[in-house]
Amino acid sequence: MKVAAGKPLRFNVRAYGIWIHKEMLLVSEEKIFGRTVLKFPGGGVELGEGLIDALKREWMEEMNLKVEVDSHFYTTDFFQQSAFDDSQVVSIYYRVHGQNSQEAIRNMNADERSFWLPMSSINEDTFSLPIDKVVGEMLRLL
Repeated sequence: MKVAAGKPLRFNVRAYGIWIHKEMLLVSEEKIFGRTVLKFPGGGVELGEGLIDALKREWMEEMNLKVEVDSHFYTTDFFQQSAFDDSQVVSIYYRVHGQNSQEAIRNMNADERSFWLPMSSINEDTFSLPIDKVVGEMLRLL
């Protein structure tokens, strides 16, 4: 990515959760700038916010789910320009678990839905976004 003279490089830091329950993975489908994407639940870290706090906030905002973080899973280790603006995306993924393992998740935004997919069907082609594809392949190899 070439940065225009005088234009600062922006980082877009994202925190995502990987919840696997009974060999099922929770995924989210969202419309982002008119494009439907299948992704891991989570989203952007706000200025002054920690990664885990951001992850917990995003899950509450999107699905009204309280999650606990079990462990770090993956952090982007390559350059990835955002598909939606000129920022560089850095995504951090955590293994999480929820307080309840309900089959149907009620999303707070009408344009979003979250649902369970069998782990046996998860691979890089499951997901829409480049970094999620890497994590999808990592999960396939577990």
